[in-house]
Amino acid sequence: MSAKSATGNTSRNQLVIRSLYEAAEVQDPKKFASIFTDDGVFNDVSAGVKYRGEELGRVVEIYATAFPDMHRELYDVYESGDVVVVELSLNGTHKGPLALPAGTIPATGKQMHAPCCDVFRLKDGKVLSFNCYTAATIMLGQLGVLSNLEAVLEQ
Repeated sequence: MSAKSATGNTSRNQLVIRSLYEAAEVQDPKKFASIFTDDGVFNDVSAGVKYRGEELGRVVEIYATAFPDMHRELYDVYESGDVVVVELSLNGTHKGPLALPAGTIPATGKQMHAPCCDVFRLKDGKVLSFNCYTAATIMLGQLGVLSNLEAVLEQ
């Protein structure tokens, strides 16, 4: 989980974000949630779900269940004041059920390498908001679940 910073320096805010990613890597939902402010929010944009309070660690549990070998490859980190933006990919093997708002996708055994962009807003050394923009269509295509798209498309 390395990444170069656009500025070449690692700031306090970037260290906070790296600790958040580390908590997700080791699949520690409580530590993940503890890095947010009391009113912090995790917005899983592609799934259309926002997590707050005790639910903040839920996203770690969901992806750890579906992708027990999940790894986040950080590419670039950009910072402006209390905003940190990270370009990365989510990588793993789909070995368990993936719970989504529309239902659950059973394990496919396929690998994913999904591009992602995360936007963080920090306050006093904690995450106030985390907007996760995963390329869901790429991820679902890699898992082989878009193959029935023809059933709904009009010609």
